[in-house]
Amino acid sequence: MDILRTPDASFDSLEGYPFTPHYAEVDSGEGDRLRIHYIDEGSGPIALLMHGQPSWSYLYRNVVPILVAAGFRVVAPDLVGFGRSDKPANQADYSYARHVSWMTQWLQELALSDITMFCQDWGGLIGLRLVADMPDRFLSVVAANTGLPTGDQQMPEAFHAWAKWCATTPELNAGFVVQGATTTDLSEGVIAGYNAPYPETSLQAGARVFPSLVPARPDDPEAQAQRDAWKGLMSFDKPFLTAFSDTDPITGGGDRILVKLVPGAEGMSHRTIENGGHFLQEDQPAAVAQAVVDVYAAVGERDA
Repeated sequence: MDILRTPDASFDSLEGYPFTPHYAEVDSGEGDRLRIHYIDEGSGPIALLMHGQPSWSYLYRNVVPILVAAGFRVVAPDLVGFGRSDKPANQADYSYARHVSWMTQWLQELALSDITMFCQDWGGLIGLRLVADMPDRFLSVVAANTGLPTGDQQMPEAFHAWAKWCATTPELNAGFVVQGATTTDLSEGVIAGYNAPYPETSLQAGARVFPSLVPARPDDPEAQAQRDAWKGLMSFDKPFLTAFSDTDPITGGGDRILVKLVPGAEGMSHRTIENGGHFLQEDQPAAVAQAVVDVYAAVGERDA
């Protein structure tokens, strides 16, 4: 496996991102080692923040200090192919199953348990698989603008347009994408922060391939694994909160499925975060942090 790494200099002087880098290694699946970067700030109960495409842990830069101040240890990884994590050079090196394996290994390497997770976009497609596979490691979950597609449902046209664009655009400008899916105007420095991992197009294989990995057909290679994961989620009775935004054209309505099928969602204060785009962490970081605080509080309330 040809593994690339964004030069550290690309991350110098990032706007609003003062965090010390941390790293752990996992098996690539072909005998190589992949380095995964993560934020690790504060102390207390663990809040795991999972990002999607084409963002990285930079997406949570305004959420992290709020949660640290609230008494959490905040851990936010960069998925393989994103941020400061290693980036296999070939799109064929990426698969849904491998992403799940890489993050499972990472979770085990850090020995994280009693986790409260916030997951959005691909952070949920991967994160919810982790919950289904290892429910004992998780105390509670917030799902935002995400889902667990099996290929048995028709994907919206907006998704197919997005997948085509990723596959055909000469350069995937991550900052441009994030700006287009937020309700707020991003500064030039913030846009540059989202583009920092990709100083060369050769580093964009992971970001480009993600849409094609979403199970969009019943016979997709991961379709059955997704169905099996749903069986796990349908047994998850710990606090499960949905916090979708009000202006996401791709995942809108997905919260209703989760609320209906996940037992832990019963009786929770599910919410729609107003004035939030697909990347609601960028638009409404305080509301994101509050969702984490609330779902963690529900753990104690259920145990009382």
